[in-house]
Amino acid sequence: MALTLYSLIQTAILCTNAIAVLHEERFLRKIGSGVDQGVTGFGDDPGIKAQVLNLIRSVRTVMRVPLIIVNTASIVLLLLFG
Repeated sequence: MALTLYSLIQTAILCTNAIAVLHEERFLRKIGSGVDQGVTGFGDDPGIKAQVLNLIRSVRTVMRVPLIIVNTASIVLLLLFG
């Protein structure tokens, strides 16, 4: 498989899908990501773990509908052009 723009886009889609399907109770709680753990005081810098968990929650929230559309388009392109 050659390194093409389509393969890079497909890789980004697959990584975003992997983040989007993480289940709160099954995976994220096992690594200690309770909902109340992201609460910090005003002016306090959150740690790297809190920032990564916030990114995961944001991707799961914001990218749900666009991922459906992008996945559908990717599947259609793959079916049409191989």
